[in-house]
Amino acid sequence: MCPRCGRPENVAEDNDPRDGAGHLCAVCRAAPLRVAPIRSAFLFKDEIRDVIHALKYRGASDILKPLAGRMAESWHYHNIQSDVLVPVPLHANREAIRGYNQAVLIAKALGHQVGVPVAGKTLLRVRDTASQTHLNRGERKRNVEAAFTCVTCAPFTGRRVTLVDDVATTGATLDACATVLSACDAQSVNAFTLARAP
Repeated sequence: MCPRCGRPENVAEDNDPRDGAGHLCAVCRAAPLRVAPIRSAFLFKDEIRDVIHALKYRGASDILKPLAGRMAESWHYHNIQSDVLVPVPLHANREAIRGYNQAVLIAKALGHQVGVPVAGKTLLRVRDTASQTHLNRGERKRNVEAAFTCVTCAPFTGRRVTLVDDVATTGATLDACATVLSACDAQSVNAFTLARAP
């Protein structure tokens, strides 16, 4: 997988490890994201896709209990260093309709397992963006530009921040969040998702 974005396919075989790139994928070589590294517990396919859809659209939050241990194993395997977990926020309108934010549930389950606190309600989605599901890479990036803000920078300044979400696809949403957190002088911003799109 790409050591930066975690993409499992299309990793360049011709990179010289001495150049510091470390076999980055073509996307990261052309336009690296601010958020790095991105790591995930599962690939977004087969049964895990069904599980995430159940969590996201049918309120099956109890599914996180059996997954929490696997998330923690992945966290430790990838040796993620973090001082605070930050769930990717939903816009208030969408969260009101759904009744919850699945990223918050994932962050709490993960935080409990790995002993890292969760900073909820400090990163906000201030623009009700369209769903990213059917957008291409460029459209996803434009869709989430200036969509996030921080209520306060205090929890992030000088700290290693880990964004938490359900699925990483192009990384556009994670990158838009990382831009805001970096402006708060976070020491670093990485990401951990339940799944990674192939």
